Amino acid sequence: MPDCSTATTAAGHRFSAENLRRSALLLICPLLLLASGVSVLLAEGKPLPPAKAKPAGSTADARPGTSPASSTPAKEKIRVAGVVTLFGKNSHPEVICGRLMAGENLNGQDPYPGLELVSLYIDQPEHSEYGLEMAKKHGVPVFDTITGALTLGGEKLAVDGVLLVAEHGKYEKDVNEQKLYPKLRLFTEIAGVIEQSGRSIPVFSDKHLSHTWSEADAIYRTARRLNIPLMAGSSLPSYQRKPALNVPQEAPLEQIIVVGYGSNEAYGFHALEALQCLAERRKGGETGVKSVQALTGDAVWAAGEAGLYDPELLQAALDAGPRRRRADKPLTESVRNPSVVVIEYRDGLRGLMFMLNGTAVEFTAAWKPGPAQAVSDQSASEQPADQSSSSEPAGNPASPPKHPATLFSLQEVRPYSHFTYLVRGVEQMMRTGKATWPVERTLLTTGILNASMISRKENGRLVETPYLDIEYRSNWEWSQPPPPIVTE
Repeated sequence: MPDCSTATTAAGHRFSAENLRRSALLLICPLLLLASGVSVLLAEGKPLPPAKAKPAGSTADARPGTSPASSTPAKEKIRVAGVVTLFGKNSHPEVICGRLMAGENLNGQDPYPGLELVSLYIDQPEHSEYGLEMAKKHGVPVFDTITGALTLGGEKLAVDGVLLVAEHGKYEKDVNEQKLYPKLRLFTEIAGVIEQSGRSIPVFSDKHLSHTWSEADAIYRTARRLNIPLMAGSSLPSYQRKPALNVPQEAPLEQIIVVGYGSNEAYGFHALEALQCLAERRKGGETGVKSVQALTGDAVWAAGEAGLYDPELLQAALDAGPRRRRADKPLTESVRNPSVVVIEYRDGLRGLMFMLNGTAVEFTAAWKPGPAQAVSDQSASEQPADQSSSSEPAGNPASPPKHPATLFSLQEVRPYSHFTYLVRGVEQMMRTGKATWPVERTLLTTGILNASMISRKENGRLVETPYLDIEYRSNWEWSQPPPPIVTE
């Protein structure tokens, strides 16, 4: 057996056991001091520096989605805070923030977004037992202030992005039947922390910017003043369309009809976002809206007879999706409380948002091209054989349909895959510091929605909207996602 009281280095130097012990202490002491310093920082609640990217293949701090065995390459996670109103099962906070904790399919398995949820603020925690338990399970601290969530309990901004999800919760409604989500209050507190830090970080605000135009405009202007990259909106524009159709960039348009279902505010917003993501691609880009009018009941059908919209175009939109209506029953008898919002754009385009409960069960759209327009579709390989447009002339499949129409398909069961592509768009903004799609789209739909609710409350009064003179161009390009999976 070799003598272990001495050791010989590769260079031939000999050390006694005592010398070896002294050398070991010299190495260990600095490490002990460093560890104690970290403990002090944690005890005092001071934020640690943001985690640095680990090289591909590193196993340190491995978790699903970042381990070497992950189905996607390991990459640096963007540290984000979640600011939400109420966090329940299948709520918007779960299907957005929850994806950062439980994966894109909400099942604790790969793939995971490249965003890491490092903190939460819940405005109504007393109604959010599910969210509190989910955060605890995944080690996400929940703070009782927005400042705490953004600083991780310290004194400085400690996150690189914010998810603002003010949807769901016990809040009152205003005189126009719009729910008073505290979006302006929550955003103002977020912006205050950002301004104090002197460092701008991206903010994504789910759905419409606020319930009134004045509040939405205030949020937009604050973001611009502080150079905060801001994005908002619905999950509809980025998800599946059947067939895979889009308005070509710089194409002339005469009229767009979107058919939806559900409540006028919560679901009407989604229908408006579907309409606007098509309208913004027209020739000349977006020019703004000059008036909005909401019609209900028999006035909806009378408007068609008066030429306010093309009944054939409405039929094309209805035919693009599934319906509850019996074939032997006319539309006027099958729809409960029909409504249409008539949107007059400043450049002459007319948009119409129909809410046809009792017949429509999904969101569909159809548009009337201007002169010399060809419909834009994706490759046939991306479309199932049974999703070809029924409007194509027989014997000439290459020619565009008279009224291009598509279904904005959603997955209405877990894991609600349409939110996966919303979150992917948010991640792109968080990484680049530039909005993936223009926030002006949602600024405009927020204003249209508010004007429509005012018009409906005032018995169909035409609401002039000179304040919606919002001009922008969108470079965002939609692409067809693959079919979703079902986890439950």
